Amino acid sequence: MGKYVVLALQIVIALSLAGSLFVQAVILPLVWVDLEGEALWGRIALVAIAAFWILGLQVCAVCIWRLLTLVRRGSVFSRAAFRWVDVIIGAIAFDAVVTFALAALLAPGSAAPGVVGLVCGAAFVTGGVALLVVVMRQLLQQAMDREIEARTLRSELDGVV
Repeated sequence: MGKYVVLALQIVIALSLAGSLFVQAVILPLVWVDLEGEALWGRIALVAIAAFWILGLQVCAVCIWRLLTLVRRGSVFSRAAFRWVDVIIGAIAFDAVVTFALAALLAPGSAAPGVVGLVCGAAFVTGGVALLVVVMRQLLQQAMDREIEARTLRSELDGVV
């Protein structure tokens, strides 16, 4: 991966993290105030769901930043990468559950059934993204296995020569 691509992605991640912190610090309290007429449990649930969902995205952003650091060092094919990929999978799965919780919260209320269906669909797609990252993790494992195999064959070949 090119140096400029890594830098561009780090800039995007940094801006995204700054924006998400702004949302948590400024926008969510304003949402809380906006929901003043709603039941207390509903206000708490909606703001908490939004905060947890943003937290899941922040965790993914930090893990991707760490993976980019491994890429820059040329050590992405290491056991350390798996830790970050596993956390990303967990964070995306967490966001899928949080999204489904939002649908469950909206279902008995006055929300249109189509809206509840759309939120359930978003939860389903988010879960699919988590599964996609699981597949990418398996590809990383295969690449590492091929790297180890190539090193072994090179050392054997060096011994023969």
